[in-house]
Amino acid sequence: MKERVSLLGYALLGLLNQRPGSGYALRKMFASTPIGTFSDSPGAIYPALRRLERQGHIRGRVAQSAGLRRKQVFQLTPRGKATLREWLERPLKREDVVAGLKEVMLRFAFTDEAIGPAASVRLLRDLARELEAYVPTLHTYLREHRAAMPLSGRLALESGIRSYDDLSRWAADALVAYHASARKKGRERRVRS
Repeated sequence: MKERVSLLGYALLGLLNQRPGSGYALRKMFASTPIGTFSDSPGAIYPALRRLERQGHIRGRVAQSAGLRRKQVFQLTPRGKATLREWLERPLKREDVVAGLKEVMLRFAFTDEAIGPAASVRLLRDLARELEAYVPTLHTYLREHRAAMPLSGRLALESGIRSYDDLSRWAADALVAYHASARKKGRERRVRS
């Protein structure tokens, strides 16, 4: 049976795809950047690295460091690259929008570098499509149940709806940014020719 990769595992694969790193360097990154939201504790990173290595997704090699200690530097294996690519290319579904936006954004963050801007645009289009289908159902629910809802429940739902509305606008803006970037690159190529 194939052992499942955790969300933290995918975050590590994405980071190691960008560049090989030691457990300490990765732990530091989780402690000092927004990627830290994908690890509930710095101590979770080392067991996750060991799991990924045992699964054959990464390989560690001992490297000499400045001090007396030697550090282990991890890099993706071909299997790890394939696993990362498979995760990034996985079709977006309604449940991803309803309960997995954190994972969707993590996938999006690594897509450009791992498999290219065209895949990022596909993911954004899928996200926009799913939001366009889902958000109206939330508005309808609120309209139909508003009077019977406790104030705190109504306000919580309104907060969620606003978040989805904002995400929908962001996805549209992000698609515009990708199209503008592609046009600019096209002009630069023509100038160099």
